[in-house]
Amino acid sequence: MRRLPARGAHDRVTVHAILDAGFVCHVGFVADGQPYVIPTGYARADDTLYLHGSTASRLVRTLAAGIDVCVTVTLIDGFVLARSAFHHSLNYRSVVVLGHARLVSGAEEKMEALRRFTNHIASGRFEEARAPNEQELKGTAVLALDLEEASAKIRSGPPLDDAEDLAVKIWAGVVPLRQTVGEPQPDQHNTVDGEFDTSRLVVMRR
Repeated sequence: MRRLPARGAHDRVTVHAILDAGFVCHVGFVADGQPYVIPTGYARADDTLYLHGSTASRLVRTLAAGIDVCVTVTLIDGFVLARSAFHHSLNYRSVVVLGHARLVSGAEEKMEALRRFTNHIASGRFEEARAPNEQELKGTAVLALDLEEASAKIRSGPPLDDAEDLAVKIWAGVVPLRQTVGEPQPDQHNTVDGEFDTSRLVVMRR
């Protein structure tokens, strides 16, 4: 991390916390000379990041071959409004993971990864939903990526205006951004009385 290294962190507690707070990662790789960046869901178990997709997808087929991969997760915490256009910024938390993914072949590890994908959104959801059947398991591939080479980068706090700009008469500071959960909307086939307990959602438990 060469630019603004003071914002970097490599400790596992920081990296894990950012990954656990996010829902979408971007997976970067090159296939046949063409670069791709694919957004997808993920889940973490200890020092392993799990990705999943259709067994026929380009992402799964390419990464399973063991090529270089870069996975990023970014959380936006606020708009930083400065007195100069140059110093406007974002407060954020991000993680970059480099490495090589492996295709998960063991049935036990695969099922545990699928459980984590579901429960990463709502705790206990996998246990109460119908389990994947044989056809669904056959059509779904799970990839595992070690977090051995992972780093975090974080920006927080107010704008860093130059001293000569502090007299500029415009508002400066941070506008925080927060994810909120809306009113649950049952589908037309719902037969359960009452509302879904949104306190089970990861976004409510940060």
